[in-house]
Amino acid sequence: MEDTRGFFVCVFFPLVDCICLSGKPRGTWMSTALGGLLGWTSGSLCFLSPYCPFTVCRSFVLDDLGRYQIDTSLLGPHPGCSFPASIVISNLRNGSRTILHRNRNLPDVTAKDFQKVDLTRYKWIHWEGRNPGEQVKMIKQVEQYNTTVPPEQRITISVEIEKTREELYQLFQYGDVVFVSKDVARHFGYNSAADALKGFYSRVKKGALLVCAWAEKGADGMGPEGVVIHSDAFPPTAIIDTLGAGDTFNASVIFSLSAGKSLQEALTFGCEIAGRKCGVYGYDGIV
Repeated sequence: MEDTRGFFVCVFFPLVDCICLSGKPRGTWMSTALGGLLGWTSGSLCFLSPYCPFTVCRSFVLDDLGRYQIDTSLLGPHPGCSFPASIVISNLRNGSRTILHRNRNLPDVTAKDFQKVDLTRYKWIHWEGRNPGEQVKMIKQVEQYNTTVPPEQRITISVEIEKTREELYQLFQYGDVVFVSKDVARHFGYNSAADALKGFYSRVKKGALLVCAWAEKGADGMGPEGVVIHSDAFPPTAIIDTLGAGDTFNASVIFSLSAGKSLQEALTFGCEIAGRKCGVYGYDGIV
């Protein structure tokens, strides 16, 4: 029987990026885009799969997601809250960026919010590590659900540990697929993705995949066999805009793994799509 479930639920924090492109001969050009993991991961996934619901708010966000036919049925409104925003100064000469972020009062997604999700509809749920106390409760809801269904109907759980915050490190043990950032790896004293995987793998649950991207050095992954798998980076002819490259990589790896590809294939695909993203503004031209 054909699996008619949707593709993804992503649980994370939305924001709007106000992008300033510096270095143009006649001054600075500004634009506004849906940013953070919400914008970049959903934007990337929308070109790879049409099924990706989100908890979002505000008309700009809805309009932008609607433009890519992304399901917003899990809308979680917060009346009286200000929408978080970042000022992104993007250097046209080398693709680097400086980000100034402010969030006044928009709360993170809670386990109570997550109870609204009909788990029978989805194949994969991804968490950006933010409020781990609540996120562990959400993940346990999925783990409990998975005990009630056949293996082929179980939901795959992935988590991203991007920030160097002690309380986030408990998420290592909960993902079937775990993404750990270069910043976290360096915080622990690792100087390469391969070293980070070897050092962190004891933290993940049995059978999990651990992935670490290392910018221009490509990305590495490790599974239960304990073998480090590597993909080189695929840099564009000219680096135009690196904003969102990491989230694009994560989305591409998730898409590839969900389609039954090997870890090697998924890493290569992730690096390839992330490289394309670095060669264009935004993500409209990545596929």
